[in-house]
Amino acid sequence: MGSLKNWMLSFLAGPYPGIALFCFAFAESSFFPIPPDIMLIPLVLARPEHWLLYAVITTVASVLGGMAGYLIGSYGGRPVLLKFFASPKVDLVQHYYDKYNAWATAIAGLTPLPYKIFTIGAGTFKVNFHVFVLASIGSRGLRFFAVAGLTRLFGHQVMPIIKDYFNVATIIFILLLVGGFWAVGYLAKRIQRSKS
Repeated sequence: MGSLKNWMLSFLAGPYPGIALFCFAFAESSFFPIPPDIMLIPLVLARPEHWLLYAVITTVASVLGGMAGYLIGSYGGRPVLLKFFASPKVDLVQHYYDKYNAWATAIAGLTPLPYKIFTIGAGTFKVNFHVFVLASIGSRGLRFFAVAGLTRLFGHQVMPIIKDYFNVATIIFILLLVGGFWAVGYLAKRIQRSKS
């Protein structure tokens, strides 16, 4: 895995690091094992004035890669998932999709969970494609803009911040998101009952 990371980072010294970032972010959403943050952070550190551009590149590529993962799942189904992931992980993803539908994609897009299992799973378990894309745009955009923005603000000091607090912030955000939707659903049911 370390040599794979070094191979990825070697593209930063090339003439088109933005294209390399796009390719790796695309691949990570459907089959590649290393998240694009590994390239995004050094690029923003090297050219902080372009942090917004790099966040856009990573988000767009990740969403397009997620759409490719969705198609892989649609045509390959559960056997494709089982070739790449252990059966308990596949069962867990199916459980999340059965319970939360495309919100499972949004949650996975923000966290360190392997995003590709959720993109392929979305196609396998027939999640609504448009909702899947919207959930991917929201979650991946939030994640990569946060990482690029923090890197722009704090420079080289960002690594411990992302390492120590990013996952905690993600969990808090997810709890607030789920809690908000639960509250809206609860209020809608109460209003419906009061009308009947």
